[in-house]
Amino acid sequence: MKLTKNEKGQIQECLKQYVSKFPSQNKAAQSLTGTSSATVSSILQGKWENISDDMWRNLASQLGTTSGNDWQVVETKAFQEMNLVMKDAQAVRNVTWIVGEAGCGKTTTARLYAAENSEVFYILCSEDMKKSDFIREIARRIGQRTEGYSIRELLDRIIDDLIQMQAPLLLFDEADKLPERVFHYFIDLYNRLEDKCGIVFFSTSYIKRRMTMGLRYNKCGYNEIHSRIGRKFYELEPTAPHDVYAICMANGVTDKSHVSEVVKDAEAYDFDLRRVKKNIHRVKVMQAQTAVK
Repeated sequence: MKLTKNEKGQIQECLKQYVSKFPSQNKAAQSLTGTSSATVSSILQGKWENISDDMWRNLASQLGTTSGNDWQVVETKAFQEMNLVMKDAQAVRNVTWIVGEAGCGKTTTARLYAAENSEVFYILCSEDMKKSDFIREIARRIGQRTEGYSIRELLDRIIDDLIQMQAPLLLFDEADKLPERVFHYFIDLYNRLEDKCGIVFFSTSYIKRRMTMGLRYNKCGYNEIHSRIGRKFYELEPTAPHDVYAICMANGVTDKSHVSEVVKDAEAYDFDLRRVKKNIHRVKVMQAQTAVK
């Protein structure tokens, strides 16, 4: 489907907000994949004739732009806790490792905080990341050119950029998935950014087991990382029935029987918010079909 002028206008507005968080338009463009400074400039200036719908969609997916039926994020207890931790880390440049079960809203909260605050950079980690992938992803996120530099040179450029910022914050999502050799890069990052940049890690409770085993067998780097996070993980409050109720209300499911149905189902699946979202969508589809009849 072709995008409407209104949809393109929404993406343009989100792009303006995104660019405003960087020291230059060029750095903002460097942080986006599959686009260029010229394309970003054309969109911001309203010169859309040569911009393909695929490019618009590419930008929309990276900027988090959605249609008018977008999902309403609710401030659950875990959401509030994560925001407090991120604000604190950014303000006083400390390091915290947040632990919460799958489906409690870690990724959504981290992405939203990065989208709404300047000098905050979200990095999604994965188990197949190499050292070069890891460093290049950080560089790209902060708006650095990655071509033509060695990994050591890129790391130096990342550090130089971050320490010149007023209140930089790095958010590493699914950090427990990183392989050992990349995991050790956290030590180097911390040592060079201590008291200069806030760092928050997000993961499931698997990291506690991994850390325990690493410390028990004196694996390289684990004691250093454990020390740098204060030898303690920040464990999130689990999602509760009242959180699911609030999510239902905010997203248009207000009928008592339907709300009870969603809450009951969530309870059976450890209050996984992905499950909640799927069920709310199902209820709304059923409501729409009933209304048509």
